[in-house]
Amino acid sequence: MAGILFFQKTRQTPPKPDSEKETAAKLQGEEAAAGGERIFMLSPDEITPNPAQPRRFFTEDAICRLADSIRQHGIIQPLAVRRVEGSGVYELVAGERRLRAARLLGLERVPCVTVNADSEESAHLAIIENIQRENLNMFEQAQAIARLMQIHCLTQEKIASQLSCSQSYVANKLRLLRIPPEDREEILTSSLTERHARALLRIKDANRRRSVMHTVIRRGMNVSATEEYVDRLVEAERTRENEEKRRGTKKLVVRDVRLLYNTIDRAVETVRLSGLPVETLRRECAGSTEIVIRIPKEA
Repeated sequence: MAGILFFQKTRQTPPKPDSEKETAAKLQGEEAAAGGERIFMLSPDEITPNPAQPRRFFTEDAICRLADSIRQHGIIQPLAVRRVEGSGVYELVAGERRLRAARLLGLERVPCVTVNADSEESAHLAIIENIQRENLNMFEQAQAIARLMQIHCLTQEKIASQLSCSQSYVANKLRLLRIPPEDREEILTSSLTERHARALLRIKDANRRRSVMHTVIRRGMNVSATEEYVDRLVEAERTRENEEKRRGTKKLVVRDVRLLYNTIDRAVETVRLSGLPVETLRRECAGSTEIVIRIPKEA
């Protein structure tokens, strides 16, 4: 998967954002919306990242656009942070993009509101916020859902209920995690869609799937063309497997019949060694083999 993008931008002296007092004054009206929590100012350097942040890919262009907006209007919605127990460290719960934009602008202080949450609840809130905003790529969404299920030991049905989506939606997202990280990066950089990825997952062998993916990218196939291409490959593979199975069954039958013949021959030879004049006659008939064993009545 594509890693977090770190970048530097040559700073020109921009119009100074609102001062801390002006920003705090603007945000006083937001306190009610924030549940009455006190809004305070922190240095961006005092805020550590949320280790459970599901979003791993941040585009420079998107952060720059947000920074331009903050330069003009300030940070309207405070960042949500939590105080790490037993230390004076603040950990980000929600507002990763705002924090990155503030650092890009070189802001000395950003408005924050404290959230009472332990590490698991912080992870839960960070994941839910990102999923609800739908600003994660398909693989980040899948990992976020898997992380939520792991944190709270939830079934697909229960997580679907929490996210207000169908169980099939959750199942389809989780299937994407079967794609190796290096292939995920190629899928994203080549702008293939989730339907492309789900079609590719029908190819079971990872190496063959990667080869098919490269063909799809090279030919610039749309979703319909990709699905039809994979359909043909899967059908050809199924036909080949059925043919191999049929040939294998035929070989097995022939081997078993020969084993039966040998068993009969050994039994007859054992009877002969005991002194009985046993005779055998093997005759090929239409669609069958007839074996006759003759034992004299005098014996």
